[in-house]
Amino acid sequence: MNSPFGPVAPLHKPSSSPTPPVSFANGASAARAARQRADTFAALDLGTNNCRLLVARGMGRSFRVIDAFSRIVRLGEGLSATGALSEEAMERTLDALRVCAAKISARSVAGARYVATEACRRAANCEDFLARVEEEVGLEIEIISTAEEARLVVAGCGPLLHPRIPYAIVFDIGGGSTEVVWLRLWREPDGRRSPQILGSVSLPFGVVTLTDRFGGAEVSPATYRAMVAEATAALTPFERTYRIRRHVYADRVQMLGSSGTVTTLAGIHLALPRYIRALVDGSMLTFDQIAAVSAYLAGLDFAGRAANPCIGHERADLVLSGCAVLDAICATWPVGRLRVADRGVREGILLDLMQG
Repeated sequence: MNSPFGPVAPLHKPSSSPTPPVSFANGASAARAARQRADTFAALDLGTNNCRLLVARGMGRSFRVIDAFSRIVRLGEGLSATGALSEEAMERTLDALRVCAAKISARSVAGARYVATEACRRAANCEDFLARVEEEVGLEIEIISTAEEARLVVAGCGPLLHPRIPYAIVFDIGGGSTEVVWLRLWREPDGRRSPQILGSVSLPFGVVTLTDRFGGAEVSPATYRAMVAEATAALTPFERTYRIRRHVYADRVQMLGSSGTVTTLAGIHLALPRYIRALVDGSMLTFDQIAAVSAYLAGLDFAGRAANPCIGHERADLVLSGCAVLDAICATWPVGRLRVADRGVREGILLDLMQG
């Protein structure tokens, strides 16, 4: 099928970050606990839009995924207006978490970490919700800071960074927030290059929150420009502080995006008949290609976007909000091309767990 488009902060694991023992939803016996594999771990990322789980087995400095789960739950739907999680959103999320708990129990993992991000950071009733999760599902979920979320994204995506390009912008356009990280690759004594965070910012909006405010089923050109302008204005202080653009103009910066937005655009650009992670993760998009796909999507109605196999009905109202944030990032830092990462927080958690 042809495409339709032609002082440095080290990246370390804080000692205060908890790594709670795995909880078995169905009351696993001591015998099962004794059979836990020492090399098997689980990572759960409860975001504003998605609930995602990875279970993996360690392989040296990497790992092999042995089980996974992802479901769109829209936990943060309506949060901007009410300041609280809705009962419907919590029920959807509980259903997804029950599936995760069953998978974790079946794999008898030796260690795990379950985290929640922007929706739970903002919601007035999130502590009550997480207590309910622990009681009903058996999973103890921690709310992590924006800085910890950024660190985990970089840890998870680090293997995709080019070792000979000294600086990088790494971003994750989430459901309720957008994390942007400025880092450099520092040469270790053994010659390896390790990412070290120079600064990070969490923009207080993502695809769900922007869609709640601006709409997503029908997006006029004026509405799209308004979303781009808001994102650009939010990025300006970060650029002013770190003066990243001067390094961009010196051709010393690479860009890496970890989010459903960039993976979706990559899948559409590749004209995939269905989303295939192996073809998307690690792929490259030029800014011209990003602009072409974004313009193509902006020209479609809701049904047209929903019909694309890399979008689907559940995300058809969210994709243009993500494109608007991505356009703002590309305009602020004209690197010219973007490496696409279908990885992030969960992979960062797993690498942390495996390194002890």
